[in-house]
Amino acid sequence: MCGRYTITISLEELLFRFMVETPPEIGSYAPRYNVAPGQWIPALIGGNAAAEGHQDSQPGPYRLGQLRWGLVPSWSQEENSGPKPMNLRAETVGQKPGFRKMLERKRCIVPADGFFEWKAAGKRKQPVRFMLKDGALFGMAAIYDTWLMADGTKLHTCAILTTEPNELVAEVHNRMPVILRPEDEAVWLDRRITDVEALLSICKPYLSQKMTSYEVDPLVGNVKHDGPECVEPLQALW
Repeated sequence: MCGRYTITISLEELLFRFMVETPPEIGSYAPRYNVAPGQWIPALIGGNAAAEGHQDSQPGPYRLGQLRWGLVPSWSQEENSGPKPMNLRAETVGQKPGFRKMLERKRCIVPADGFFEWKAAGKRKQPVRFMLKDGALFGMAAIYDTWLMADGTKLHTCAILTTEPNELVAEVHNRMPVILRPEDEAVWLDRRITDVEALLSICKPYLSQKMTSYEVDPLVGNVKHDGPECVEPLQALW
């Protein structure tokens, strides 16, 4: 699973990495060191091709906006009725008609530069941060939906897809987020592509040889902590 992640870069770096050409629809932005479910998070969708009612339009530049992490499907009777999944299994998400439709038309990318998992350490759990060896930003595959409130307000939410762990993550947890290869990001955001099987074929465990990990302070378990101390290597704090 992916229950916490980080995006510690500047807005300028984020826009450059994903070649966002349109003005970001994100309001205020600041580096985040302990992003948690239920919070509003930066997310990318396709440009012109992502517009409702324009499924055959040419893909435009990526759009950056905010989605709330924790999916509230459009068919929900109430905002708080039923679970709001933060993660969905890539292997099975296409088996349910509602989620399959999101895979066909409502895909997004959640940018990150690390994610946390917890491993058993005696009677406690030790948080571990996973990231790319070069510290680069990466994109996690996700789907989103829009729920219409009684007053007409639209609530945009998302869930991150997970897959089997690679060798590195498997030492700590039995799931990991789907980290897209850079060459697959454009495919994921192109709404002209609706072949679910083809889309899920790129939702594979990221190569462990390109990743690294290190232990961090257990304070990251409390969502109130969202500063640089959350990503400091544990040994550096001693």
